[in-house]
Amino acid sequence: MPLTDTAIKQAKPQGKPFKLPDADGMYLLVQPAGSKLWRYDYRFAGKRKTLALGKYPDVGLKAARKALAAAREQLAAGIDPSAAKKEAKRAAKVAAENSFEAVARAWWKGWQADRTEGTANAAIRALELHVFPHIGDKPITAVQPVEILELLRKVEAKGATDMLKRVRARIGEIYIYAIANGLAKSNPAEGLHKAVKTHTEQRRPALRAADLREFFIRLDAVRISQPIKLAIRLLVLTFVRPGELRCAQWPEFDIEAGVWTVPAERDRSRGLTGMKMREEHIVPLSRQAVEILRELHDHSGGRDLLFPNRNGQGRPISDGTINSALRAMGYQAQEVTGAGFRATATGALLELGYRPDVIDKQLAHRERKQVFAAYSHHAQFMAERRAMMQAWADYLDALQEGARIIQFPSVVNG
Repeated sequence: MPLTDTAIKQAKPQGKPFKLPDADGMYLLVQPAGSKLWRYDYRFAGKRKTLALGKYPDVGLKAARKALAAAREQLAAGIDPSAAKKEAKRAAKVAAENSFEAVARAWWKGWQADRTEGTANAAIRALELHVFPHIGDKPITAVQPVEILELLRKVEAKGATDMLKRVRARIGEIYIYAIANGLAKSNPAEGLHKAVKTHTEQRRPALRAADLREFFIRLDAVRISQPIKLAIRLLVLTFVRPGELRCAQWPEFDIEAGVWTVPAERDRSRGLTGMKMREEHIVPLSRQAVEILRELHDHSGGRDLLFPNRNGQGRPISDGTINSALRAMGYQAQEVTGAGFRATATGALLELGYRPDVIDKQLAHRERKQVFAAYSHHAQFMAERRAMMQAWADYLDALQEGARIIQFPSVVNG
């Protein structure tokens, strides 16, 4: 006689396990400890086997009979239900291990090795905020284009087109990694850039060269530490990236030769970042820059960093120190940032006739045109750059002295 819910509930444990049969080989196994387990005995390839169908009451009588029917269908199709169940468990485990988030973190672990700490942290944080909550727990092969588009549109709705561009690019890179490692066969993010807004690059806030006289007046008057004032002056003179300056170390400088060699990499364990493009960069130093370095040497207390963090631990000043000083000078974020002096210098130098490729080399830009880059990679233009950097420093001196703005020396456009 088939089982009923009442009979199952009334079944009491005994000193030994016993079976309550239902139908077609299924039964309820009642254990001495009180647990009640659904089991199905069958034969496959001449061997007797038992399939576990769940635990009562988690799996009720109707659900157990449904699972039995599915197992009998598999048998009729020549499939071993126990083997199929094990394979399903294995596939579920593989899917969990190859969830989008798991694969993304594996990609990031390799990707971040060639990036600055700030860039790497920003990338994983963007994924944690905008991607993982939506598709992170899904098998990477199960993510559909519409799901990616939906999360991209949530970013788009916030007006953050720069973040939108970055998130879309990261998802694409993750799928390229997955395909290369046999974890996916296609990229569902491909082509989605056509369905969302295009990011328009915003120019960094920067002063015009004509604004620099007032800038230096404010710099002299502001109540900040002398080393930070010197850092700002050095930043204007060299127009390197702020991170390249704040992490500078004394062994990188040959003051007698007037040369600063910024390394491709620095000690990341101390929060020191090297060149953005991961290539060594030479900065010719003007006489004025050398004078600042000599003064700065007296402030650094014999430490290897030009701008050590006052909290010690061998770390440099924070990446917000220079911008905070600019705010103390009365400048708003939309007026100027530490990175903006690169644009200030570039605009002035172009107007004064210096060649774009010489300026680009001084800015440590990577040539975007591949053919030209292949031939120009080793060209340093050192003579022109050294003359240009000295002329720029003399120009800034004239501004500070309030003199009529002089023209740069004539430039050879060879």
